[in-house]
Amino acid sequence: MIKIGVVSDTHLPRFGRALPRALVRGLQRAGVTRILHLGDLTDPLAVALFEAIAPFDAVAGNNDGTELRERFGRRKVVLVEGVRVGMIHGDGRQGTTKSRALEAFAEDEADVILFGHSHRPSVARDGRRLIANPGSPTDKRLNPLYSYAILTVDANHARIDLRFYASRQI
Repeated sequence: MIKIGVVSDTHLPRFGRALPRALVRGLQRAGVTRILHLGDLTDPLAVALFEAIAPFDAVAGNNDGTELRERFGRRKVVLVEGVRVGMIHGDGRQGTTKSRALEAFAEDEADVILFGHSHRPSVARDGRRLIANPGSPTDKRLNPLYSYAILTVDANHARIDLRFYASRQI
């Protein structure tokens, strides 16, 4: 069984120069062996903060500069124990964030689609595919709590659990 931390929209350093304590503790307690970020890190300092917890990969969001876009790209598929995980930020002009994420992987065999941008945590199914947005661990906007997710992959089966907390204190 593999556990992966899933985060998006950290917008650092706007919301601080460190990750919220509840996020770091939650990822560590879950025993994540990898972290996937779905864009809008906004500064490379976020990369080192996550890499201090576990190996890290990301896609760039609409608020990420050239350095982050060149390093991570805007869309990718990663393989986790036979499960194809599609990653995208989800920004765009037409449709909803979720519909843009689904369309981005319409031609791919992605078993799981992870997206961000809206800061709205959600988990759903689209046919056989699992689709999820972890929300934001630093900018909850109109949501009552900050959030992230844990992706668990076990024997070619994937599930996503949303995790919530009330304070973004570092």
